[in-house]
Amino acid sequence: MTEERGMQIRAAEPVLKTAPAEPDSPANKDWDLAYSNVLHVPNSAQFPPQWQQRSQSFREQMQAQNRLIADVRYGSEERNLLDIVMPQGQPRGLVMFVHGGYWVRFDKSYFTWLAAGAVAHGFAVAIPSYTLCPQAKISDITAEIGMAIVQAASMVAGPLHLTGHSAGGHLVARMGTTTTPLSRSLQQRLRKIVPISALSDLRPLLNLKMNDDFRLDLEQARKESPALLEPLNGIDVTAWVGAAELPEFIRQNQALANLWSGFDLSIDEVAEPDKHHMNIIDGLADADHVLTRRLLCL
Repeated sequence: MTEERGMQIRAAEPVLKTAPAEPDSPANKDWDLAYSNVLHVPNSAQFPPQWQQRSQSFREQMQAQNRLIADVRYGSEERNLLDIVMPQGQPRGLVMFVHGGYWVRFDKSYFTWLAAGAVAHGFAVAIPSYTLCPQAKISDITAEIGMAIVQAASMVAGPLHLTGHSAGGHLVARMGTTTTPLSRSLQQRLRKIVPISALSDLRPLLNLKMNDDFRLDLEQARKESPALLEPLNGIDVTAWVGAAELPEFIRQNQALANLWSGFDLSIDEVAEPDKHHMNIIDGLADADHVLTRRLLCL
């Protein structure tokens, strides 16, 4: 284990543990509560409006400098649009951020502000919207993110750095599996994947009331769970989570790192101190933050 600015960072290792029986066993667990970030994070309702305000301000700055390419269509569905924030000068590569919201909320307009960190280092940053559940199944959204990467990568040359939050973390991790929708040529451009607070094993979500929208069954959950799939050989992944997040999100992060550690890739996991589910993404807006630097391999 190493430490970086107070964070616990460790290379993933297979871990075998025998846990004692607890009152909060799977048979007794309140699964909806176990995955409710809205209830877990104090004043959680304040965060989305703040994200929108920050994004609007940042978009206005980028538009004034002719550095925002807005509403690029990447597919035929209504929400198949992405924005690209360009750096000053020739891009060093392409970052894509995929938003979360349990595949049922939000769009790209909430998250433009997170491009600031990577753009300051000379990278272009693409942020897509995608069709939400229940209109789309999670497997459909996986395919849409693949299409978004194809479009953005056709506009910006160089290495691909993928990151996403929560459901978006799931989606970027899916891009790094052997059932990825990405072509071989795009796989070869993958430089780094940083799933943030990712849902890497979807099977517990079968227990949630939200599954009325997800429409997952066990077969689909297995096929769309990155932790249960084989990763691409040779990729570089950091599984990132907030140390103050719900135990299930910390476990999901550990599961991805542990299960993928048995394959031919570079993977580690980070638990960022004092961060919960709503502010774990803040570091992406800071060019000097360790999250940004890890994503960009600096």
